[in-house]
Amino acid sequence: MEENRTYVGSSLDDLLAEDGTLERVKARALKRVIAWQLSQAMESRNLTKTEMSERMGTSRTAVDRLLDPTNGSVTLLTLERAASAVGKRLRVELVDG
Repeated sequence: MEENRTYVGSSLDDLLAEDGTLERVKARALKRVIAWQLSQAMESRNLTKTEMSERMGTSRTAVDRLLDPTNGSVTLLTLERAASAVGKRLRVELVDG
């Protein structure tokens, strides 16, 4: 016997919006993706954190913060320097909500 299951209820986005945490969750997810992408780019270029910091003109501690997926205090300038250090460019855009 085949049951007809229809989607009932709100989405996770709706729940998080109601709860007031949607933007924070989206920002945290974005930071995790960026940290992962930078880690992958460093690994593919065999770059250590020390070499990355030298290329970025910053400290090893700053690179640690950049690669920490839970640390959301990263500036656009830092992201731009990191992207350049691994041969990438940063693209930031506003899209319709």
